Amino acid sequence: MQSRQFIATLLLLCSLLFAACTTPAAPSSSSTEDTGAGSSSSTEDTGAAAESSPPAAPTGTLTAALPLEPNSVNPPNGADRMAELVIIQVFDALLGVDFTTGEIMPALATEWSISDDGTTYEFTLREGVTFHDGSAFNADDVVATFEAGRDPANAYAADYEGITVEVIDPLHVRLVRETPDVTYLRRLAETYIISDEQFAAGGNQAIEESPIGTGAFKFVEWTKGDRIALAANENYWDEGKPHLAELIFRPIPESSTRLAAIQTGEVDIVNRLSADEAQSLLSAENVEVVRYPADRVYYIAFNNLSTGIGLPTEDARVRQAMNYAVNRQAIVDGLFNGFARLSTGFVTPSNLGYDEALEPFPYDPDKAKELLAEAGYADGFEIGMACPIGAYTNFEEVCQAIAADLSNVGITITGGEVELMESGVYWDKEAAKELPPLFGDSWSASVGEALPRLQGALGGPEQSYCAWYDEEIGSMLDQIAQEFDSDARAELYKQLQVYMVDNPPFIYLYEPNSFEATGARVEGYVPNSSELYLAKDIWLTE
Repeated sequence: MQSRQFIATLLLLCSLLFAACTTPAAPSSSSTEDTGAGSSSSTEDTGAAAESSPPAAPTGTLTAALPLEPNSVNPPNGADRMAELVIIQVFDALLGVDFTTGEIMPALATEWSISDDGTTYEFTLREGVTFHDGSAFNADDVVATFEAGRDPANAYAADYEGITVEVIDPLHVRLVRETPDVTYLRRLAETYIISDEQFAAGGNQAIEESPIGTGAFKFVEWTKGDRIALAANENYWDEGKPHLAELIFRPIPESSTRLAAIQTGEVDIVNRLSADEAQSLLSAENVEVVRYPADRVYYIAFNNLSTGIGLPTEDARVRQAMNYAVNRQAIVDGLFNGFARLSTGFVTPSNLGYDEALEPFPYDPDKAKELLAEAGYADGFEIGMACPIGAYTNFEEVCQAIAADLSNVGITITGGEVELMESGVYWDKEAAKELPPLFGDSWSASVGEALPRLQGALGGPEQSYCAWYDEEIGSMLDQIAQEFDSDARAELYKQLQVYMVDNPPFIYLYEPNSFEATGARVEGYVPNSSELYLAKDIWLTE
């Protein structure tokens, strides 16, 4: 359990005003500034605020704002991190991850072993765990989890394919993969276990409507467009948790409304704030600002699996040209106050095998025009483009800026403007491969490596959110997934990054800092680089 460590407002204000300041490696927060008008004074960085202790029993209601409405609370169908943020409160996985150290921890499994060839995993399950309806957790629930997950209607059905689940006895289970995957143990920490009994009775639809998990909070109700209400699971296996009696998630798409809500105390946590919004909160009474580097890459995808077949973007020179055409630094400076790093690919500096020698595509419209002419498109061409609304900070503006930059080199967007869609509809169309030939999105990672992100976006037609497939990339991903020597795997990542510069499957954009804010009464709040937090560790002070 960790309570917040406070850093003087002046330090965070410096970091907000000067992009050259170092971004902290772990989440940090700023206390409120003393305005001389009744607000609490800030704590100097040489001292710590008085720590409170968690309550003896669950108490209080925490309300957290979401920037978008989750598409689903069924684990294999949650399309965005905000859906997963709700899911991880209701469901547990076999394994967990310590958000402060990144280490794998026991959860529903207490012990595990892996075969020498990396294909067979055996787990000892935790005794005495019950689902929210009182039914006992056992190996049959693990079997049902993979059966339910493989339903092709799920957003992440591919994650459950190629795995055989064998029941050894009620408290021992074996997972056998068709091929090794060096990141699989960590990925199991995001494979949330469902109830065999609920699935048998009502299938995935029952889970969509009223999910039953073993998690720290029980599902109460979902009023679409208003709130998702959860209540403490007082029979939770992790003794002494949760500390909250109620947990409410409120979808609030308008960032200005979220900003007002945290200042009035209407909500206790807001995420996906812009740098400007975070700065505006520095002097707000009873508000703490949090900043940390997110392992999330934003991009514009090229589509060669459906709507982009036969279009100019199938030529690598055209895709390179479009990378040169976009003034990404202007976007980062103008929309994020410089608080983002220009991407060199899909591997970030915190990931294994990041190639420091690579430089991001420079802004060079003349080079873009030269490459377009070389590819036979000196007069440019027309192409469709779409982006989601409200999903990510300033992303609609990002997409519009990209469209304007492309038009400057002769590439015009069909209909004259980017097609903007509500995020739930957008991701349904993305999974069905029905989006236009260009579309914007982002992908986070939470395992310390880029492999899941790369496989999800480039792993082939069976991957729900894959729009581009290149056999060479596919082969390299297979090699990475089966290379258990980390040094050798790092070299393979570097080779892949070079290839993906010469043959870009995306217009690479940026990797932002994450800005969040909490009410001053929130204790125990620890987000991780994939924008998740465990509400079971949080309590409220009065």
